[in-house]
Amino acid sequence: MARYYEEQWPAYVSVAERRLKAEREAGKLRKNGTALSPVTIEGRKIAATFWGKAWCDNLESYRDYEYRLERGRSYVRNSLVIDLQVAPRVVTAMVSGSSVYTVKINIAEVAKAQWKSICADCAGGIDSLVELLQGRFSKGVMERICRQGAGLFPKPADIAFSCSCQDHASMCKHVAAALYGVGARLDAKPELLFRLRAVDENDLVADIGEALPMSKQGPAAGKVLEADDMAALFGLDMGDAAAPVEAEVAPERVKAAAARKKAGSEPKPAAAQVEPAKKTARPKTAAKKKTPPAAAARSKPAAPRKMARASRV
Repeated sequence: MARYYEEQWPAYVSVAERRLKAEREAGKLRKNGTALSPVTIEGRKIAATFWGKAWCDNLESYRDYEYRLERGRSYVRNSLVIDLQVAPRVVTAMVSGSSVYTVKINIAEVAKAQWKSICADCAGGIDSLVELLQGRFSKGVMERICRQGAGLFPKPADIAFSCSCQDHASMCKHVAAALYGVGARLDAKPELLFRLRAVDENDLVADIGEALPMSKQGPAAGKVLEADDMAALFGLDMGDAAAPVEAEVAPERVKAAAARKKAGSEPKPAAAQVEPAKKTARPKTAAKKKTPPAAAARSKPAAPRKMARASRV
């Protein structure tokens, strides 16, 4: 009986030995010119972003594959998926185990009517393609896109797979590792989901420009606010601002200064002129009060007239 199991099933190989073997096999393939795209997992989490987590959650809802999925998680965490390629409706992988096994996973095509229904249901819920790929949208949009069967995530009936290993189970651990590898790959490249389902993600945001059209024509004449309307609307004084006095006077000052300089009589700048000291008030003295000429004439004695009268006698 023991010999039977040894012939049917290979001996146990430790994880460290499998990793080393996987590296050797990958090196041989690269030397032969095969371009490899391995799946590398850091830590225990297979996926950390929205799309990767959503893919893995959908995968783990397949109760028929529950046992095989656990073995597949172990394989992908230990970097045994040495190559993973995602193309429209097909995933191919190379998984290292007792040997290097080739995995092929076919995904059914999304019906055109189903894709149009998804786009119509998500219209207005996605603002940009960047927001879509980063998984930043409403819960309703998320649920619609990730809905199994009616959304972009396939149901078990939509998946057909094959592996070159000897395990004839409905899903072997190598296929499960490849499916988890897709979830890890969506962490870095979420657009691969749309490529795998052979749909264009730009269709989800195609109606944004139509919903908010930007007109290149100017507003109609009746739509333009005049200055008086603006002043009345905002309570502002919109009158023409007077030109600065300095801007008008400056040229005249320059001409006058040039003329004075030419005549040799340019005054010193106002800043350089020194204001003369004010005269100090002198103390008042008892000065004779000057008599006005007319008053002096009136105050003279009338002697000559009397003499003239005497001569007449």
